[in-house]
Amino acid sequence: MINTEKTLTGVGVGRGLVVGSVRRMPDPLPEPARTPSAMTPADELARATTALSATAKDLRARGEVAGGVAKEVLDALALMADDTMLLKNVTTRIEAGTTAERSVFEAFAEFAAIMESAGGYMAERAGDLGDVANRVIARILGVSAPGVPQSTTPFVLVARDLAPADTALLDFDIVQALVTTDGGPTSHTAILAREKGLPAIVGVHGAEILVDGDTVLVDARQGELVVHPSAERVESALAEADARAAARATTAGPGILADGHKISLLANIGSATSAVAAVAAHAEGIGLFRTEFLFLDSETAPSVDVQQAEYAAVFEQFGGQKVVVRVLDAGADKPLPFLTDEGEENPALGRRGIRALFAHEEILRNQLTAISRAAAASSAEVWVMAPMIATVDETEMFVGMCREVGISTAGVMIEVPSSALLADRILEVADFVSIGTNDLTQYTVAADRLLGSVSELQDPWNPAVLRLIREVGQAGEQSGKPVGVCGEAAADPMLAVVLIGLGVTSLSMSSIALADVRAEISRFTLVEARKLAERALSARNSAEARAAVSGAFTQ
Repeated sequence: MINTEKTLTGVGVGRGLVVGSVRRMPDPLPEPARTPSAMTPADELARATTALSATAKDLRARGEVAGGVAKEVLDALALMADDTMLLKNVTTRIEAGTTAERSVFEAFAEFAAIMESAGGYMAERAGDLGDVANRVIARILGVSAPGVPQSTTPFVLVARDLAPADTALLDFDIVQALVTTDGGPTSHTAILAREKGLPAIVGVHGAEILVDGDTVLVDARQGELVVHPSAERVESALAEADARAAARATTAGPGILADGHKISLLANIGSATSAVAAVAAHAEGIGLFRTEFLFLDSETAPSVDVQQAEYAAVFEQFGGQKVVVRVLDAGADKPLPFLTDEGEENPALGRRGIRALFAHEEILRNQLTAISRAAAASSAEVWVMAPMIATVDETEMFVGMCREVGISTAGVMIEVPSSALLADRILEVADFVSIGTNDLTQYTVAADRLLGSVSELQDPWNPAVLRLIREVGQAGEQSGKPVGVCGEAAADPMLAVVLIGLGVTSLSMSSIALADVRAEISRFTLVEARKLAERALSARNSAEARAAVSGAFTQ
């Protein structure tokens, strides 16, 4: 038991500030013993297939209840339990005399090892297989699978990491915040916590010392977990949390700085369903409409007519407002059988984004045609942009194709250092640019954004990243063209002010983050935002940059 105040750090998700009591997630089931089976292979196989089928059904049912991103995640897990190759592996082991539970354990472990060896996104998802295996084994043994502790009083949930199936159905009236020792900013825990607006800190070194009943202060904005905080610190934190809540409750309308300078506050969406949440959150439009949802579950690219109908469903919700559509961004962690190359050793640096589309030009032309037709029948102000642009030549080619199909406002995403450094030349061709800070950070610091092992480098506060953003902001000011940010950095209220100071004219984020950002930027003038940006730029590292700015937010 810790008796004195101690501060642990990790990667914060969201801006929430919570004081609560710890409840730990139970450890996974123990590894099944390697004992010979006392049953016939047929009986053991029946136990295994019944458990696999029931687990898949349960995961899909949880997904239907959770909806949104959680449904997509849980459906993917259900497919793991239904996998025919995995069942074949289990069957082979059972026929050799192994028990059902041991066969399931070994089969899943083998598949997980294959995914881990693939690296990148696949390695991150290998941990999900362990959760599915635990659930199947628990059913075979007739015991409860490890899960979120049951409680009638609120608590801060602490775990090694949370399985998607657990995170998706958290009771937000009971679970106040999430703290994990594993995982990075792109883990399922972080993604789902961000979508639900639940404060979280992931990758907290030292959190294993926490025990049930410990009082903790969770400050997601700072990425700090204070164990056994003093009474004075608790009082101050609760007052700050109340102030933040009051500011969120009273904020609405467009983004305006204290001096009247306007900043468009837009939403990131992935479908017509998520567009509804953007409308409810008073988004001024859409800054990033991800179109991958139409393609990811398909063996072939959808037709122009199918695409047109889906785009129209989004556009009709934003009549008279801006909707920025990103054409298909596939490759790396989002491979598609009809578009991307197989077997690339480092797909994040391979044929992804616009490179893949240029290699399959008919897919790009069909998508642009569908967008153009849907836009023509709508009153929305439709802009279109290309992902992963690295050169001026790529910009010219994409903008030219947009013009051919009648798209009048065509831009590109700045996600790699080369395009940031060439922003002035790119804006001679493009009508606007939008900065994707997730990838820009990844390529600037040479750290895969899907790997928790290098998550500490995945920080958009890095002065090197901020300098690249300043290059783009200055190019926008000189050309008189819009510069947006649609990466996760835009959802950080403190960093949002810095981005404005760097020359950004619009910020696009998850709908749930809009209120916090709207309230925070209203406290500062453009001159003050520029001064804060200079403070961050002069820092030596991310921590210094954040600290140099944070003082202005506590005054």
